[in-house]
Amino acid sequence: MLKVYIIAVMFFLMMVSFAIHPGSTYPEKLSDWGIFKGKLADLNPEEGVVPYGLNTPLYTDYAEKLRFIKLPKGSSVNYVAEGMPDFPVGTILVKTFYYSADFRKPGINKQIIETRLLVKEASAWKALTYIWNAEQTDADWEVAGDEKQVAFIDKEGVSQSVRYVIPNQNQCKGCHNRDDRLSPIGPSVSQLNGDYVYASGKKNQLKYWKRKGMMLQVPKISSIPRTAVWNDPASGDLNARARAYLAINCAHCHSKTGPAQSSGLFLTEHEKDSTALGFLKTPVAAGKGSGGRSFDILPGDAESSIIWYRMQTRNPGERMPELGRNLVHKEGLALIREWINTMKKQ
Repeated sequence: MLKVYIIAVMFFLMMVSFAIHPGSTYPEKLSDWGIFKGKLADLNPEEGVVPYGLNTPLYTDYAEKLRFIKLPKGSSVNYVAEGMPDFPVGTILVKTFYYSADFRKPGINKQIIETRLLVKEASAWKALTYIWNAEQTDADWEVAGDEKQVAFIDKEGVSQSVRYVIPNQNQCKGCHNRDDRLSPIGPSVSQLNGDYVYASGKKNQLKYWKRKGMMLQVPKISSIPRTAVWNDPASGDLNARARAYLAINCAHCHSKTGPAQSSGLFLTEHEKDSTALGFLKTPVAAGKGSGGRSFDILPGDAESSIIWYRMQTRNPGERMPELGRNLVHKEGLALIREWINTMKKQ
C-alpha cells in the first residue's frame, strides 16, 4: 500500500514539474495533453478548459479557428488595462486551425490542420505545434513545420484551394517575439471585452472570467477599452475597425517591441503618432515591397499606399503579413482601402 502511495506522489510531482518548468518533455501526441474529451476531432473541451474568442482575430488564409484557455487549478489571470493580461505560470493557450468543406455550412465535414499551444513556463512562453493526421484521430508535435493543400467552398459558393503553410519553431518567434521573448498575440483585455456564446448562453467574456474566478481585479466593464469588430459597423466607426484589423494582423511585428521595430511603422491600436502609423511616412527599407510607392499610407489614395500594395500582392518577399497568408483577404483589403480613401488628402 505504501509503495502505491509513493508511486502516486511521484507521478503527481512529475506532472506538476512537467506543467510549469522550462525544459520539460512535452507530449508527442495532442491527445495526451487532456485538453479535449471524447472523440478528439470534436474538439470538445475537458472540464476546466474554457473557450474564448477575439473581437477581431488574425487572418490566416481564411482558416477557421477555435481558441481555449486552461489555467492551473486554483490560479487566475491578473487584469492589465493595456496589452496582455498577466497569465499565471502553467497557463495553456490552445488554438486549432481548420477548414469546413463548405463555408456556408460551418463545422460540417471540417478538415483540422493544426493545433498550436502556448505554454507559460516559469521564465517564458513555449510554443508547440501539433499537426493533425489524415484520419483526424490525433495530432503529432512537429517542430519542422509542414504544408497542406486544402480545398474548400467559400461563402459565395466558389471553390477555393490554398497551400496552407504550418510554421516551424523558428517562424513562431517571427510573430510572437516581444523584446526577444515569446508572447501571446491575441487575448488582450480589449480583444476579450466582447460577447461569447458559451454552452450556458451568450455572456461578456470578461464578466464570465471574473465570475468564474479566472481573472482578478476586473473593473466595471463599461470602463474597459473594447477592440472593434473589423467587419461589424455597429461595433465601431471605420477608423476603429481598420485600426483593429491592422493591429491584430500587423502590430505583433510592427510595434516598438516587435521584430519590425526598426521600420518605424507602429500599427498598435493605441499608437497616436500619425507618422508612426504610416501617414505620409517613407519606408526605411521596403525594397521591392514598396511596389514603386513612396508612402506607407498616402491619405485619400489607397492604391498609392504601400500598406495597401503589400496586402494585395501575393509575391513572396513583398506580401504582408509575410507568414500565414497565401490568399489575399479580400474583405480585409476592402476595409483598409475604404479607410485610406476616405481620409482627407494632405
